[in-house]
Amino acid sequence: MRSALFRTLGKGLGLCAEASSTRAMQQSVPALTAAMSSTASDSEPSKAARYAAALGGVIAGIFGASCVATASEAGDGLHAPHYHWSFDGVLDSYDHGAIRRGHKVYQQVCAACHSMQYLHWRQLVGVCYTEEEAKALAAETEVEDGPNDEGEMYSRPGRLFDAFPSPYMNEQHARFANGGAYPPDLSLISGGRHDGPNYIFSLLTGYRDPPAGISLREGLYYNPYFPGGAIAMPKMLVDGGVEYEDGTPSSASQQAKDVVTFLAWSSYPYQDEMRVMGIKACLMISLLIGFAAYSKRLRWAPIKSQRIVMDVVN
Repeated sequence: MRSALFRTLGKGLGLCAEASSTRAMQQSVPALTAAMSSTASDSEPSKAARYAAALGGVIAGIFGASCVATASEAGDGLHAPHYHWSFDGVLDSYDHGAIRRGHKVYQQVCAACHSMQYLHWRQLVGVCYTEEEAKALAAETEVEDGPNDEGEMYSRPGRLFDAFPSPYMNEQHARFANGGAYPPDLSLISGGRHDGPNYIFSLLTGYRDPPAGISLREGLYYNPYFPGGAIAMPKMLVDGGVEYEDGTPSSASQQAKDVVTFLAWSSYPYQDEMRVMGIKACLMISLLIGFAAYSKRLRWAPIKSQRIVMDVVN
């Protein structure tokens, strides 16, 4: 793409250099000027035509480069549409019911392959679970701890300060279990992907049959929102795949919406608190600015309104 653009610009600059050299030759050799002018008028285009051709070449090169750049977007994945999320606006906050449902979706669907090593059970307390519920969930997991007094490692039930358990021992184990593909950690994936919530929702709900002329090797699935279109993760969300406690219909799109909300919260768990602090700070700054303006007016009013009389006679 760059080489094509440079070639077009080079042609335009070459035409301009040729025109300038012709003018210099005509000025230095008067006898040759008449002969060249008579010949050029019959067989060569005018200067305006040359400049117009050079400008057209440059514009065509730029337009062609933009077309090539647009065509390459297919390799980066289809652009995800924009959806309205409860946490988008400056004055908006997380839907804590959706966070609870999203954690359930992660626990029953995603946790078999994806880890969340930067999230701890204690962070769920007061957000989507009570302390007793979070303790019960943590106790359902087994954590390797130690060494004990005998120098041996042992397993114990999980506690609130433990991180979410990982389904694999290490990256090599994960790749071996998934045919060479490494399932990414989901703790910060919403903030680590461009247009994170919209991209994840589109990816989870965008599985479809490959178009005509495209064939995928065994173990890959077609998803236009994934870069390259071929993804190793199959479609995991189906209607009724998860049963919600609050009676919310568990359609595939609802599950995707809830798990995206949960992943957005895991990337920015303190977003609501920071927004509240920002609003308080703006209110305090507004009050301080008003007080400073009134104080300035009060202190400077006598000085600005006083009248100075000069007695020039005495």
